Amino acid sequence: MKIIDMHCDTISRIYQERKRGKHAALRSNSFHLDLEKMKHAGYLLQNFAMFVDTSQTSSPYGDCREQIQIFQEEMEKNQDFIAPVTSYSEIMENEQQGKMSALITLEEGEVCEGSLEKLKKFYQLGARMMTFTWNFPNKLGFPGEPAANHLSQSQGLTSLGREFLEEMEHLGMIPDVSHLSDAGIRDVCQLARKPFCASHSNARALCQRGRNLPDELIRSIAECGGVIGANYYGPFLSGTSDVFGRYYSYVKDIALHIHHIADVGGIDCIGLGSDFDGIDNNLELKNCGCLELLEQELQKTGFHESEIEKIFFKNVLAFYREVL
Repeated sequence: MKIIDMHCDTISRIYQERKRGKHAALRSNSFHLDLEKMKHAGYLLQNFAMFVDTSQTSSPYGDCREQIQIFQEEMEKNQDFIAPVTSYSEIMENEQQGKMSALITLEEGEVCEGSLEKLKKFYQLGARMMTFTWNFPNKLGFPGEPAANHLSQSQGLTSLGREFLEEMEHLGMIPDVSHLSDAGIRDVCQLARKPFCASHSNARALCQRGRNLPDELIRSIAECGGVIGANYYGPFLSGTSDVFGRYYSYVKDIALHIHHIADVGGIDCIGLGSDFDGIDNNLELKNCGCLELLEQELQKTGFHESEIEKIFFKNVLAFYREVL
């Protein structure tokens, strides 16, 4: 089964490991995701997020540029396995050549530091998707998490955030509403002229977290032609922890969220958005080489093979054919 994953933080993890003086590489590592495990599993494309925690840096733009430099270096080193893409046609060309594809995404709109020129620079460097926020309010809008900030859910895009949405669509960069507040997602649904995505979000009806999508917004994203990548992170899958307060990610729970999103928004709106290397290790899907477990669970719970193909890669590929 081919696989497209809309979100991982592996490049950012390599960046952080190297800052600590440790060796880390993309081809083979002990992380959730590397090229060898991807190739063995049958990956067609991986979105690689350049994630920046603005509470830990004085230069979000500079940190993001450094991560893109690592991405470019790793692509150069591993040309036999993978190649970067900025368009649907390049994805198809790589597949014909027996190579996987890698797409740069940006996680935290503050990496642009409020500058449309910096947004354009990231586009020139190959970025084709960006979240407006991470977990903090910024110049573009308000996040859905942390849940303690209940007011943020009712605050949407700022006026600058609306300008960024318009410019992203003009450039051909996909707006990503994962991490954005409910009001912000409603703003994007109302203002967007092209399909957009929630690259790594689950269903709030099954797990009451601000990062998850209520049914209303699942339907709205689907009606706009968008896709939603199911997230594998335990706290976004189940509200139940063990006696030590730990949340575990089980394949059965991922399948439940996929079923719910497909039931609410239609089978064409759901894909995969693992969040690998941005989440903890309390995972039944230990790494990207274990996706057969999810395929088997989806079969057991009633999805047909053609539907599983849509979930694993065809829905996101069709989305990219339209927007990239």
